[in-house]
Amino acid sequence: MTAALEASLARIGRLDPELCAFTEVWHEEARARVEAASRLPLAGLPFAVKGRTGIRSYAARRLVAAGGVPVGATSVPGPGTPWQTWGQGAHGRTVNPWRPDRTPGGSSAGSAVAVAAGMVDLATGNDGAGSVRIPAAWCGVFGLKTTAGLLPSPDRTGLASPGVLASSADRAEAYLRHVTDGYAPQPARLPVPAVYSPDLGFAPVTQEIADLTRRAVGRLVSAGAVRLVPGSCELLDPAEAWFAVRGGSPTPSTERLRAANDRTLDALFARTPLLLTPVAPTPPHGHEGPGDVYSTALTWAFNLSGHPAASLPAGFTADGCPAGLQLVTGRGTDAALLGIARALERALGRTPLSRSASGSPP
Repeated sequence: MTAALEASLARIGRLDPELCAFTEVWHEEARARVEAASRLPLAGLPFAVKGRTGIRSYAARRLVAAGGVPVGATSVPGPGTPWQTWGQGAHGRTVNPWRPDRTPGGSSAGSAVAVAAGMVDLATGNDGAGSVRIPAAWCGVFGLKTTAGLLPSPDRTGLASPGVLASSADRAEAYLRHVTDGYAPQPARLPVPAVYSPDLGFAPVTQEIADLTRRAVGRLVSAGAVRLVPGSCELLDPAEAWFAVRGGSPTPSTERLRAANDRTLDALFARTPLLLTPVAPTPPHGHEGPGDVYSTALTWAFNLSGHPAASLPAGFTADGCPAGLQLVTGRGTDAALLGIARALERALGRTPLSRSASGSPP
């Protein structure tokens, strides 16, 4: 894997001054690790970690123990704005590798960009409201948020779950296999029964995103990968409950809201294994900010409920921005979710590398 490491470091050196995905790159430390790592299961696989403290995370330590080689820390949002859909790398503001005038999403901004640009195949993240799934969707890569409690949460409220950004659902298996105990692959039995909800009953989704994700679902149905079952998923807007939990001040009203959504989701997953929705209600916004629409509108309900959720590349908007299809399954079914994602990925086809990774200027 020495060649893979050198290729990763060379790509970072070439692309990162413009993409700004990394805050630190650990050239010598990575080279010192790779020979011993090559004899372990991950065989020296280069990976990136979210933020400067990411190397100390439980997931990163498990990946290193299995023979992964961390190459650097990726960008997260800097101070000065309440929105978290951006990043600040060593060379400046992190840009979307498909369109540099757009944000990559966040807060796992640099991790998504590093994977989308082919600098690494795997990067750690954590997701408290959509921080893995949104940048995965907006950068055209696979993203997985694990079930709440499966891995140690970096957040005292428990809203944030560790996760991974990867070049494919297949590649993400390396993460789940080595950071969890007793992992066993669970291949999907096709077609997978699923409910599709375009807006979870409350979210304002742009027409283009609604149409794009509906077409992706249609392709899955036509390919025999998914069988839509009657019904939808109508939740209450979780914003008030999420902010209450995040602030450590839940009220009887917000607890009732949360419990009502939990009952709805429990009933849904009792009759079908899979829920499909768009990941974000809009395409990636510009660097000036998201405007009035929360990019987390369709994701943070599952941080409150604790369900595992993934973002699968679903296609591109007319102006060349990636969008994602969100996959949600029952609590504790992370291996089954990954098995479904791998099957659906094969049906949809892999997203190509970004223009930056393929050699065109970002």
